[in-house]
Amino acid sequence: MSPARLLVPLIAIAAVAAGCGPKRQPGTAPVAPPPPVLVVLLPDPETQNTGRARVANEFGATDLASARAATRVIAGAAPPPVTTLSEAEVTRVFGAALAALPPPPRHFTLQFRFESDTLTAESTALVPEILKTVKSLPVPEVVVVGHTDTMGDRKANVALGLRRANTVREILATAGLARGTIEVTSHGEADPLIKTPDNRPEPRNRRVEITVR
Repeated sequence: MSPARLLVPLIAIAAVAAGCGPKRQPGTAPVAPPPPVLVVLLPDPETQNTGRARVANEFGATDLASARAATRVIAGAAPPPVTTLSEAEVTRVFGAALAALPPPPRHFTLQFRFESDTLTAESTALVPEILKTVKSLPVPEVVVVGHTDTMGDRKANVALGLRRANTVREILATAGLARGTIEVTSHGEADPLIKTPDNRPEPRNRRVEITVR
């Protein structure tokens, strides 16, 4: 019987299996133990971080801490020492499962003019790529977050960040995306890309961050 397999495609996920098979009742035929389970730690599709995972049963435990680190859960025994699968082995064993995963989220950043909800010329040129990404998904989910630099009043900057986010939503809606699928919010000056003192102009903080999934 070929061993059963378990794919762990995200960071910090531990797989735990029972340590023994069902107990045999008097007068019944022996029960075959469950097949081994292969556990492999793969990088997160979006961040490429690997994280860690612990594979354990009542007989022992082992830690997976690197890309493609692998062990097995075997009935009645501790997990064996960690090995590392090649990329070809991962593709052979898990290729179909990996192909079935949804694509990782895409992230975009658009910059805005000083104290304005108008895109810079460079960011305007990025809009077609964003629209292409959104339209390539059958049911897209879009999160739009507006940001400002530290110039001016905090409350006013929250409002300015929201205007910037709504500007992007209108661009997407005009291209055919339903407004209800676009989540809009503002962080104002509270989440700067580049930390600065108060009332310091910083063009890189005057932005909208877009996540498409």
